[in-house]
Amino acid sequence: MKEHAHVPLSDFHEYPVEEMLSRSASFYRDIKRRHSVREFSDRTVPREIIENCIRAAGTAPSGANHQPWHFAAIANAAVKKQIRAKAEQEERAFYRERKAGEVWLKALEPLGTDAEKPFLETAPWLIAIFAQRRGGVTIEQDQKNYYVPESVGIATGFLINALHSSGLATLTHTPNPMKFLNEICHRDKRERAYLLLVTGYPARDATIPEHALIKKSLEDISTFL
Repeated sequence: MKEHAHVPLSDFHEYPVEEMLSRSASFYRDIKRRHSVREFSDRTVPREIIENCIRAAGTAPSGANHQPWHFAAIANAAVKKQIRAKAEQEERAFYRERKAGEVWLKALEPLGTDAEKPFLETAPWLIAIFAQRRGGVTIEQDQKNYYVPESVGIATGFLINALHSSGLATLTHTPNPMKFLNEICHRDKRERAYLLLVTGYPARDATIPEHALIKKSLEDISTFL
């Protein structure tokens, strides 16, 4: 069997069980404060914070370690305006022309969402996340990427957690289709726009729907064998 280079695992930290319990409980208490916010402040968020959070997302596991993702971080007002116009165009078809279908729209009713997306201009940062079908462990490579949706989904979770831990609110937004993001963000057509993440400070009068506070219990979401 061919041997491959390995290095010692030198940065893993083991904690006493009591501290592990405390840490896990503390993380749960913190992460359950994360809510999807639709009213954002226009307060500035330093670019370095966004850079650090994207770096954190880039540490996520991925198929064959190909890291099949790209994060386009957008603060430019003109670009955000373009994105809002294109996104609302798709959303009007989704909501007003009933493109989504009655069952889907009925499921969304408790959240109070509609075709208007002012947060796409108000929030200081939009992060367009792209999934790459081809690539490799360096950007020069052009190989098939593996487990792309799974890998990008995990990295997106890392990014949301990093932004929350930094003290920012987030919203996942998925206008469908999202091909316009490739053009606006100057991304290769072979990449697929995966998700548009909105982030910044919540507005002072921000609210969240009561419906979003309903979370399934541990017993409903897990089985221990």
